[in-house]
Amino acid sequence: MPMIIALDGPAASGKGTLARRLAAHYGLPHLDTGLLYRATALALIEAGEAPDDETRAVAAARGLALTDFDEAKLRTRETGQAASIVAAIPGVRAALLETQRAFAARPGGAVLDGRDIGTVICPGAQAKIFVTASPETRAGRRALELAGRGGGADYAGILRDIRERDARDSGRASAPLLAAADAVRLDTTHLDVEAAFQAALEIVEARRSRV
Repeated sequence: MPMIIALDGPAASGKGTLARRLAAHYGLPHLDTGLLYRATALALIEAGEAPDDETRAVAAARGLALTDFDEAKLRTRETGQAASIVAAIPGVRAALLETQRAFAARPGGAVLDGRDIGTVICPGAQAKIFVTASPETRAGRRALELAGRGGGADYAGILRDIRERDARDSGRASAPLLAAADAVRLDTTHLDVEAAFQAALEIVEARRSRV
């Protein structure tokens, strides 16, 4: 039986790192679904269009492929903020829905991380983890990440962005950020990468043993 592992959570909670580690551990393909929304947002930015232009945003989402993403451009603070606006557009989410589900349906399974994997994209996933951390911890992580790539590391601004994004992601009408009823919460505020991975691995193994 294919194994699908779904990780959801807010920005910079650590879900992406955990998803990549779990995918490598189990030999499964991994999809960071947030990159789809970032790529849609970047297409609009580069075309000089507003991220809340629904018609153009939906067209950009439909034109995406899962390859050839320039992660350096996709991981910028500007793109992240625009992606949160784009992700609130129901038409964009609908356009990307089947792309994500098709990835999850690969033989053997897959690991996906995002905001609505366990609730909308893969509600039947065998293992669901909702990864959290305090806004302050997440802002610190994002500042270090951006500084490591040579970008600006304005902690106060990043913290403000994260709080605004949390409110937007949780309050949107289409597929809001929330934990699936059967997801296990994992707070990484006081965990380093290795400790968080071991905790996530234990959650997945516990779920696998029930199948």
